[in-house]
Amino acid sequence: MTKHFINLEWKSFFRSAAFKQNLAIKILMAFGALYMISAFVGLGVGSYFLIQKSIEKGKIIADNPFQVVNGFLIYWFFADIGYRYVLQKMPVANIKPMLYLPFKKGKIVNYALGKTIVSFFNLLPAFFFIPFSIVLIAQGYSVTGVIGWHLAMLFITLAVNFLNVFMNNMDRVFYPALAVIAGLGLSQYYGLFDITAYTGPMFMFFYENAWAFIIPLLLCIATAYYAYHYFIKQLYLDEGLKAVAKEATTEDLSFLDRFGKLSTYLKNDIKLIKRNKRAKMTFIMGFFFVLYGLFFMNDLYSSINGMKVFAGLFCTGGFLFSFGGLVPSWDSSYYKLMMSQNIPYREFLLSKWWLMVAATAVSTLLCTFYLYFGLDWWFGMLAGAVYNIGFNSSVVLWGGAFVKTPIDLMTTKKAFGDSKAFNAKTILLIIPKLVLPVVIYYAFALTINESAGFIAIAATGVLGLLFRNKIFDMIEDIYKNEKYDTIAAYSQKN
Repeated sequence: MTKHFINLEWKSFFRSAAFKQNLAIKILMAFGALYMISAFVGLGVGSYFLIQKSIEKGKIIADNPFQVVNGFLIYWFFADIGYRYVLQKMPVANIKPMLYLPFKKGKIVNYALGKTIVSFFNLLPAFFFIPFSIVLIAQGYSVTGVIGWHLAMLFITLAVNFLNVFMNNMDRVFYPALAVIAGLGLSQYYGLFDITAYTGPMFMFFYENAWAFIIPLLLCIATAYYAYHYFIKQLYLDEGLKAVAKEATTEDLSFLDRFGKLSTYLKNDIKLIKRNKRAKMTFIMGFFFVLYGLFFMNDLYSSINGMKVFAGLFCTGGFLFSFGGLVPSWDSSYYKLMMSQNIPYREFLLSKWWLMVAATAVSTLLCTFYLYFGLDWWFGMLAGAVYNIGFNSSVVLWGGAFVKTPIDLMTTKKAFGDSKAFNAKTILLIIPKLVLPVVIYYAFALTINESAGFIAIAATGVLGLLFRNKIFDMIEDIYKNEKYDTIAAYSQKN
């Protein structure tokens, strides 16, 4: 039966209307995966010696590097939970045709959960833990202790995997937990409370007692058992068809009427963001990009002026890239109906454009606190915002014409549904939009000065606004040419 499932997915992949696009994306993802694997292997081999040098120089107060690693493993696993929640797709199975066949539902669940075990998110930590364990043994640590510790890390990783499977829709749990972890990290950074002093001995326990890996093994079995029964209870044809009784509410969006015909689409998009989990998460996570610039607040990056431009583009354009990169896929469930109406593409695209521009303006206001780090950082944010509004807002819509991956707005109500706000395609579509502004910046900053680089980026954005109608004429023609291919792709179930 497993062979049958794999065969069906193989056919689904090659027969998809978006096959060429998916293939190109997967090739790029493969290169990205190879880079991450090499980085994790390097980290696993070199982290012990780098920490040892820091201890010898007095930068880190600890007895040995193994103690330091065990102390910070708590953040490793919480980060693992976080990026799995945002990026890892839930196991998807087209179960309706299969429920009529004479085999047990447990086989469907076992296959879908088995797909998560061989996920890249589970394999990637191994490229750190295996080299690091080998280094520990080479440095004279107990072989049995290291093996017991390594097995414990393996089973905790798998337990996190199964935990994420059935916690995928629990936003009320995830976001408060994220706030608590962020608070713990900040409190340790400022010397208020060091959680690693308590978690370090806990992870060291698995090394000192080689048998203790049984504890995370039992935890892994328990989470797998719960995930199995969680999904098998929902594996019914009518599970996704049940009517959910909710109190009826009305929304007054009449203030948008001033935009004329565009108001209909703007109201529709606002309701989409408020009512749909995937769109809502995209909206929220888009504004989290405002904090992206803080990653560059160190001696290594702050001296690289181009990083200020890079940070400015991301901080002000988080929503623009994440939401706009999936236009018109947000409307894929009723795209065929829209195209059967007398709806000008220009009005449809302008409504998305105004929504992205408004979100970018709000993000720019939120970035005001970067004034604390200096005027050059604030100028970088302003230049990035103008470039995003004038140029990238149009480029994002241009690229959206070639994104033919439908978004199922009802996936959170189905077993094994994908409820992620981000995916690899959204992230990869950002790359071409970040190269040109950095090139423009250096072209003027190296020949004149830094201020000229910022002005040149902003001027490019202003030019994009001035020629917006011409650009939209080209975008509209592309959407018309891709119309029927897009409809065909959105009509596919897989």
